[in-house]
Amino acid sequence: MKKTNLSDYDPTQVPSGKGRRIGIAVAEWNREITDALAQGAIDTLRKYEVVDEDIRLVHVPGSFELTTAADLMLRNDASLDAVICIGCVIQGETRHFDFICEAVSQGVTNVSLKFEKPVIFSLLTTNNFEQALDRAGGKHGNKGVEGAITALKMTALQKELERK
Repeated sequence: MKKTNLSDYDPTQVPSGKGRRIGIAVAEWNREITDALAQGAIDTLRKYEVVDEDIRLVHVPGSFELTTAADLMLRNDASLDAVICIGCVIQGETRHFDFICEAVSQGVTNVSLKFEKPVIFSLLTTNNFEQALDRAGGKHGNKGVEGAITALKMTALQKELERK
């Protein structure tokens, strides 16, 4: 079955976030979109018992800066269990789109491996603004919700594997 809504998930398969500390780095570029994604992530973390004091939110100028923000957050706050990187890159007339998307995806992976903690890729890469709206609370759900669920699942997996 093809998944068409980013906010569709089985709530019985989502671990509690109680006691988890989650960072969220949000790009200011395409702010209408990224603010909606960030709110989706925050609301979902709260729903699964992450308290406001355990959510650390920072803003950066654009999506390219998300990986630096994640690196800085994890370097300066070892108590963070994960960082969600939220941004939106919309295809334009130049190859800028390709360079930014590739740099962020590789950067997220590198930061995650460097700190041995989940760094979640919640970057929208769309052809136009309408597609971004559809994925920021519109007809295709909210990628911020998906990022929060992923962070909760990955931090639970890490804790489980560390106990073995």
